[in-house]
Amino acid sequence: MKRKNFARRPGCAVEATLDLIDGKWKGVILYHLQGGSQRFGELRRLMPGITQRMLTKQLRALFDFETAKPEPTGRDIRVAVKAVSVNPVDTKVRKRAAPPAGETKILGYDAAGVVEAVGPEVTLFKAGDEVFYAGSILRQGTNAEFHLVDERIVGRKPKTLSFAEAAALPLTSITAWELLFDRLGAVPGKSLDDRTLLITGAAGGVGSILIQLARRLTGLTVLATATRPESRDWCLSLGAHAVVDHGKPIKEQIEALKLPPVGLVASLTHSDQHYKAIVEVMAPQSKFGLIDDPAEFSIAAFKGKAISIHWESMFTRSMFTTPDIIAQHNLLNDVADLIDKGVVRTTLGDHYGSINAANLKRAHALIESNTSRGKIVLEGWG
Repeated sequence: MKRKNFARRPGCAVEATLDLIDGKWKGVILYHLQGGSQRFGELRRLMPGITQRMLTKQLRALFDFETAKPEPTGRDIRVAVKAVSVNPVDTKVRKRAAPPAGETKILGYDAAGVVEAVGPEVTLFKAGDEVFYAGSILRQGTNAEFHLVDERIVGRKPKTLSFAEAAALPLTSITAWELLFDRLGAVPGKSLDDRTLLITGAAGGVGSILIQLARRLTGLTVLATATRPESRDWCLSLGAHAVVDHGKPIKEQIEALKLPPVGLVASLTHSDQHYKAIVEVMAPQSKFGLIDDPAEFSIAAFKGKAISIHWESMFTRSMFTTPDIIAQHNLLNDVADLIDKGVVRTTLGDHYGSINAANLKRAHALIESNTSRGKIVLEGWG
């Protein structure tokens, strides 16, 4: 892998660490103000192909620091974190987090590690157990050497995976599982289902798991959308029956495939840009599920076909301590079983080295470039 580093070079108004991946520069670009201006042109001359969208202005918010080791109470377990992965929600929280004066917000939700200590009410785990999980958005995050988490949203780590491979799975697995089975109502089992599940933005973390669950556990026809050739190949390798390009009109593409009617939709990204076109290809009385935060979204578009709309947020159970919160513990154990049986595979895409601010900045920048495939993982401390 080819890398370029720029750190306040004479005549250059940027600091950057960039990797050449698939013919494109990806990484962290930090601007330094010189003479009150931000000279993007200087960087473009140094590295042709760099685009403005790669810039991540707020990455200065990520830094290394030390804090006290937390003590578990109640149903909390303390996990010695061995590996984490980065999700789009990490970048969103980074932008909007406003901790009280004198306090620091720790980001991160996915983790795999070893239980080091348990609270007095813990019954599911003991010290020494290997676990994986996605923590609560209301609490401190997993980008820490030691982390507290409610045992009811923790699962046993798959025996056949490394910590890094396991860390790629929890948040996206929970989201995909809940979206497919709890929200859209797909029925697990291989009996024939004469509907098509359309997954938009399917090459990302959630889509990579959702394709596998739908293909391996249901009788649905799985149709993915992706724009880049490598993303298309990734979706097909995970089990999609077919892939269409959501950068082009999709109605003609889908009609040409002659698939069963689109009865279920999992809109994973840019729902505001695609939902009107998607409604055109959906069957009457079908279901539309989404996980993102569309800037514009009119439910009137769905009324004529009596299409129901379903939101999925994997943080809901932990945020509100719902009566069924332990469903996430059971779900993760089911995923671990599927992994160990070879039914589902890890979706680790890129390994960014040890867990530190510099590598997290690189991971956040790639997430925000909207070009990631699979999951970005960091492992160990240094």
